[in-house]
Amino acid sequence: MIEIPIWEKYTLTIREAAEYFHIGEKKMRQIVDENYNANFILMVGNRAMIKRKLFEQYIDVATTV
Repeated sequence: MIEIPIWEKYTLTIREAAEYFHIGEKKMRQIVDENYNANFILMVGNRAMIKRKLFEQYIDVATTV
C-alpha cells in the first residue's frame, strides 16, 4: 500500500494534525471540541477528521491557538 505524504492528504487525524501543525494533541482535541460545527472538521462516525487546507485557513486568521 502506498503511503500518501501528510502534506498531500485532504483530511488528517487528530494525531496527524497535531504533528503537522506543531500543536499538541490535547490542544487539537480542545480546538475540535470548541469548534464542533466548524467547516474544517469532518465527522466520520464518532471520529473527528481535520480538513487540512481549511484548518490552514483557520490558522492563518487566528491570533492565538
